[in-house]
Amino acid sequence: MDVYQEALSYLESQHVPVIVEAETEALEEDVFQEEAVSCLLSPLHPETLDFPDTPTLCSPEEMLERRLVVLKGILECEEVYLSELETLLMPMKVLRAIAGTSQPVLSSRQVQTVFYQVPEIRDMHQSFYSGLKVRLAEPVPEEDGEMNYTGFNLMVGGLFLKMVNQIGLYGGFIANYEEAVEVVRKCTHSDPRFRTLAQSMMSNNGSNKTRTEYTFEALLYKPLDRVTKTTLVLHDLLKTTPVEHGDYTLLQEALRLSRSFLSGVNESSQCKRDVMLSHGMRRQLMRDGFVVDVSEGERSLRHLFLYTDLLLCTRNKHATRGKQDQYRFCWYLPLAGLKLRWVADQERSPDAHLRLHTIRTKMFLLRQQLRQHANGSRGLSLAARSRKKLEQMELTLLIHSPVYKLELHSPSGKSHTLLLSSLYELEEWREIIEKLTKDNIETVPPDLLTLTSACVKLRMTQQPPLHSSHAVEDEMSLCGTLSVAIHSACGLQQPASVYVCVEVDGYEFYDKQAQTHSSVCTLTPHWDQELCFQVDGAQDLRVLCVSQSDGQDDTVLGKASVKLDSKTLNKWCRRQTLHLGQVEVALSLKYCPHLLEPPSATAQQKPIFCVPIESLAQQEGVLVPHVVRCCVEELERRGMGEVGIYRVSGSSSDIGTLKTAFNSNLREAVTRLRSAEVNVVSGVLKLFFRELPEPLIPAKMFQSLARTLDIQDMNSRLVSMLSLLQSCPEPNRHTFLYLLHHLQRVSEKQDVNKMTLINLATVFGPSLLRAPVVGLGHDGPTMDISQEVVVQVQVVFSYLQCNNLPEAQTSLPHDTDAEDETTHM
Repeated sequence: MDVYQEALSYLESQHVPVIVEAETEALEEDVFQEEAVSCLLSPLHPETLDFPDTPTLCSPEEMLERRLVVLKGILECEEVYLSELETLLMPMKVLRAIAGTSQPVLSSRQVQTVFYQVPEIRDMHQSFYSGLKVRLAEPVPEEDGEMNYTGFNLMVGGLFLKMVNQIGLYGGFIANYEEAVEVVRKCTHSDPRFRTLAQSMMSNNGSNKTRTEYTFEALLYKPLDRVTKTTLVLHDLLKTTPVEHGDYTLLQEALRLSRSFLSGVNESSQCKRDVMLSHGMRRQLMRDGFVVDVSEGERSLRHLFLYTDLLLCTRNKHATRGKQDQYRFCWYLPLAGLKLRWVADQERSPDAHLRLHTIRTKMFLLRQQLRQHANGSRGLSLAARSRKKLEQMELTLLIHSPVYKLELHSPSGKSHTLLLSSLYELEEWREIIEKLTKDNIETVPPDLLTLTSACVKLRMTQQPPLHSSHAVEDEMSLCGTLSVAIHSACGLQQPASVYVCVEVDGYEFYDKQAQTHSSVCTLTPHWDQELCFQVDGAQDLRVLCVSQSDGQDDTVLGKASVKLDSKTLNKWCRRQTLHLGQVEVALSLKYCPHLLEPPSATAQQKPIFCVPIESLAQQEGVLVPHVVRCCVEELERRGMGEVGIYRVSGSSSDIGTLKTAFNSNLREAVTRLRSAEVNVVSGVLKLFFRELPEPLIPAKMFQSLARTLDIQDMNSRLVSMLSLLQSCPEPNRHTFLYLLHHLQRVSEKQDVNKMTLINLATVFGPSLLRAPVVGLGHDGPTMDISQEVVVQVQVVFSYLQCNNLPEAQTSLPHDTDAEDETTHM
């Protein structure tokens, strides 16, 4: 007996009416049955739902009142269901934490199997519950200005459509259910610790807060029970929604998708039994989703299906009214021997940039119109047209904006290229494909016609990931500026040059991805780099740590997703440690809500050369500019043994090229820095300090520092000089100290590089310290150029001789001195 049939049998044994595919068709013509409603609204008492059999004969006001009763019942059902899911998930963190100990209750794999897709299902229903609760709690303004709780403007259809668009999560849960139950039963029998946990789990039931005792297996069954009622929920809500109501079309579409999913579950179970592969395995759907397929330079949106032994690429033919979607075969590749390679940052032509900017600007303006017409029945038709245009433009962006390329190479010589907008999503595809290819599966030639035709029943993803398809606003989403500060990482298994990629969701008006520069090759990379996003509708943050190797493909070391709710934002304003698998990344968040401006035509990086050090530090959100740290780290990685590291000049053209790169694209500049000659890197660092509009040590301090050279006792001189240094602005002081510590480390290798402290002071003195210009607010004594150079060199030389220099701080201090908190994802 398959899982779906088992679910139906269980419901029938509990005397629960169940809708199957044939019955759902009949419900279109059937009358409104009180028994179905009472089943739907359980645990509400049936006597609260005294509806007549034929609601179509009642007045619109009565129908809307009944609609409100149905909605309140759905809300209470959701509250109970969420409580059950929370109870089921309660032991997950503990079981996961002790899985790696010497006495685990469940192995890491067993924990993953038992709780597969449950957190995602919980998050989906939590979002739905929160949205529905808000709409039922707030009065809705009517056309005449009065407030009405049951009126025509109570819009919830978008919430249901959004939830049903994610119902594919249940597909993964159902496919995994039998294995999860087997693990629970086996561990309950063999481990008394798990038996104690599994046989008594307490949950609060709804608003009455009564506590109910469940077994683990009973809680694991709850999602199966819930998903089988989805069609009934939507049908009953549609029956109490007037045809002319703005929700009616949305609920019809949600009902159609729900029916398709329920029938697809049964179809999927049948298909899994049809094809037996080698080693007794069955062909089953593992994942599906929308990707961009590139063929002969043309981009096309395709629905990709990953089975146990093959990849199937299809073209979705959308159904006309009253008909079912269909799929057309495009190509397939066996997984046996399949090789994958991904690359990023594809270059776009200026024309392509302009086209994308034009689309984003139009989308932004349409979005503003939708907000203006959110209330009032007069704007419903206009809003529907605007939303349709918004979806079409977002679909165009989905096809033409992806920058991550996944190349698939089959042993037969066939190759295909897919494009994705998200590195996180690409990595999810890559992980599961590589896991399946490692099993060295022997492919049974598929019946392509049958397999393609079955896609409409098997699919877990119903529609392309269009943010604009969510017809209603989500109060939990962000609108404003989100700043993500990436501080450092640890947990690398070996030294590597790594960068961190951050992604946000929401509308496509602005860039939704950003990356830090690549670190030097180390076990403990540091960035202290702030990435800023303009967000509209953002709810999730995704973080990936990527290793970069010369001549090899980039490798994702770990990834994690963070929910952007108020609790997270409050907690993450301080530095937190996010676990990305074995790698831990320290980061912090800052969110500023505000109205957004239209997207700008260019999002070019501001220049960093010839910019005052204080302005640059503020621009980058650090105390020591990235160009200084990147050059120093690179020189200490491979240049400390270079003879004349700062004395020998590099190629002026190469230095100019790197300067231009730093002024336009920090990440590209750091990549070029990795392969540049050592003297070119040192030349860039010297040039940066030389071109500062105001020297690193402010000119107003020149005379004071010159007078300290008259102090004969070296210790007394250094005390005075360090005291004067405290009066420098913070970015100047910490950058100077950072450079001094670096130059001291260079001189420690003077036997090899021939750079003594006096040599280094001679090179850097004139760039770091300059006499004030006469006539520009300076009335003190003047000195000739030779005297000025002596002071410049001697001041820097004296600082370099200090053995107890204060440590440099590279990043801005945090709001609190609390230790890093750790977040497990």
